[in-house]
Amino acid sequence: MIVGTLRLRLLLRDSHSLKQKRSVIRSLKQTLHNKFDVAAAETDHQDVWQTAEIGVATVGTDTPFVREVLSNVENFVRFFGGVELVDSKAETFQDDE
Repeated sequence: MIVGTLRLRLLLRDSHSLKQKRSVIRSLKQTLHNKFDVAAAETDHQDVWQTAEIGVATVGTDTPFVREVLSNVENFVRFFGGVELVDSKAETFQDDE
């Protein structure tokens, strides 16, 4: 089993309230789940209007496939309206059994 994680640090320049931010983040998480079949959650900066951190996770049996999914998610987020990708970090973990 291969587990892939992706940490995305985002800037939401047009957000002027937590309500606006949460609307954009909710839409992004739902879109990522529907389009890439990944789990996504806001993992940091929940109470800050214009920054967010999203954690994404996926599981597979093939490392190149898991890395491709994470890469596709990252590329998609780069062009998602309302957010600017500031930083990202992808990691994969392999079950040693």
